[in-house]
Amino acid sequence: MRHLKKVGRFHELGAAAAAVLVLAAATSVQAQLARNSKAPVDITADQLELVNSQCSAIYRGGAEALQETSRLRADQLKIIYAPAPAGGGKNGCSSDLLRMEATGSVFYVTPDQRVRGDQAVYDAKAQTLTVTGSVAASRGQDVMKGERLVVNTVSGDARMEGGGERSGRRVRTVIYPGAKPATPK
Repeated sequence: MRHLKKVGRFHELGAAAAAVLVLAAATSVQAQLARNSKAPVDITADQLELVNSQCSAIYRGGAEALQETSRLRADQLKIIYAPAPAGGGKNGCSSDLLRMEATGSVFYVTPDQRVRGDQAVYDAKAQTLTVTGSVAASRGQDVMKGERLVVNTVSGDARMEGGGERSGRRVRTVIYPGAKPATPK
């Protein structure tokens, strides 16, 4: 992958939290990939498309956002910014993050936590991260699986949902009492 030059000011990104994963939001329009970090976010991908008319930046091809020791990977990462106030901004867009949408082979990894799913949406205003599609979240040996994980990034409250009674897909958690957390590699 080649590194791409940052376009505009990127706010720190949002990612996942709760019993098996942790995410802390900094403000309603700014969040963090790494907890309590002021480090820059380094985004790489094979391709970057800027769509000023939609106030978005779309990273395609092994998109990866890194901040300190936290990583968010997906086939595509779309960052959506708020429109600029009337008369402000050269392209009509502000640098305030509204949403971040990760699609295809989504992974969020910290030194002791891993989450995977098919899609993830971070909503800066609602301060939530929603991961969908065969979600698996782990910390050490403990694993939680379901179809949809919704995390409040401020309180850390989370809800894992199965596919519904008729689908036969239920939430499943496997806990290893007394197991030591995985050591960072």
